[in-house]
Amino acid sequence: MATQPVVLVVDDEPDLLELVTLTLSRMNLRTRTAPDLATARKLLKSEPFDLCLTDMRLPDGDGLDLVAWIQENRTSVPVAVITAHGNVESAVRALKLGAFDFVSKPLDLGVLRKLVGSAIKLGVDINEETAATLRGPRLLGTSAVMEQLRDMISRVARSQAPVHICGESGTGKELVARLIHDSGGRRGGPFVAVNCGAIPTELMESELFGHKRGSFTGAVADKKGMVQSAEGGTLFLDEVADLPLHMQVKLLRLVQEKVVRPVGEAREEPVDVRILSATHKSLPDLVAQGQFREDLFYRINVIELRVPALRERSGDIGEIAEAILHRLGRRSNTAPAEISPDAVRVLETYAFPGNVRELENVLERALTLSTGGVIQPEHVRLRSSGRPAGEMSRAVGPTPVAVDNAGLGTQLEGIERDAIIKALEKTRYNKTAAAKLLGMSFRALRYRIKKLGIE
Repeated sequence: MATQPVVLVVDDEPDLLELVTLTLSRMNLRTRTAPDLATARKLLKSEPFDLCLTDMRLPDGDGLDLVAWIQENRTSVPVAVITAHGNVESAVRALKLGAFDFVSKPLDLGVLRKLVGSAIKLGVDINEETAATLRGPRLLGTSAVMEQLRDMISRVARSQAPVHICGESGTGKELVARLIHDSGGRRGGPFVAVNCGAIPTELMESELFGHKRGSFTGAVADKKGMVQSAEGGTLFLDEVADLPLHMQVKLLRLVQEKVVRPVGEAREEPVDVRILSATHKSLPDLVAQGQFREDLFYRINVIELRVPALRERSGDIGEIAEAILHRLGRRSNTAPAEISPDAVRVLETYAFPGNVRELENVLERALTLSTGGVIQPEHVRLRSSGRPAGEMSRAVGPTPVAVDNAGLGTQLEGIERDAIIKALEKTRYNKTAAAKLLGMSFRALRYRIKKLGIE
């Protein structure tokens, strides 16, 4: 018979303790209560708990002190805080200290039940499950920076705090977001990825928050937004820096109050989603330029995760290249090609401004040029715009790089092809959005796609 989960509730208000205890008992959870920090610490030292729920204001101190103490002494216990209504600053500070989540007074019992349910789902074996997830073939590399990234993912997976993932284009930010989702208590819920740069501005509010029938021309039926589609799971906002200012205000409301208002709806509705975001741009710079709201930046950037560029972990290139070649072999239903050590060394000297995505393109080209199933150095065609990885920090003048012996026209076509493929990938193959990103007309893009033979 499974052991009944136990929740420690720390508060000095008898009415609130009674309400929370009754609510949790109906969820088949056992509760222990503590009126102050000293009693809470004593209980946590002597008994096992599956969750700690603490008020912020206690007779002998601050709930934040208990959050910090638990992170030092009882890391396996998720802790959530009860904050005064509208006191978002305290909630953000608690999340930064490692709190699992927060709930505001007066308590919404539906929100409380969802929070407690998510925390209990983490389970006592979450560390083993997380490790198994991260050992999978999707996050490759044994370099120190990748080990640090894995460690950070396993930590943030135990929280409900908003996470902002930053890094250059092509480094795998969406992959990191998926791993956070798959490793945490929401792994049974949906993972909804939204590319904020690929949705036309006039449709963005409806796409994100949904709309009611008749709210605008063409709204012939009620439509659920992407936020509501992520209920109980994770909403990943890719290229969040591309959100227009009026949508940033609405996103701030979602992050702070966990509510949305569909277009044409008179009232707000609660949602239970975890917010992950990413961009290759510098949000602090955009805040300084007035293009991104400062209050939103601090709300979504409670925890920041940086994904390293490929040039920072060139020692991982061989392993990643082999995995890519195996995937290309499966796609074409052929035996995977091999890559020679000399070819790997050529790749390791290149800076890869397009990161892992560019490495995949380079290998796909090399595969078509190779014979005998082995990629040699002469099959590796690299862009002339990249610097060798070891020389990225040197001064200013142009740096010699490995380039192929093809004519200028062929090289330019290769660069153009890469740029178009990147734009298509970034916009999830929306040609209209890709054309806008590239600064050309849709007709011109369609012509170039046909001329360059891009599928």
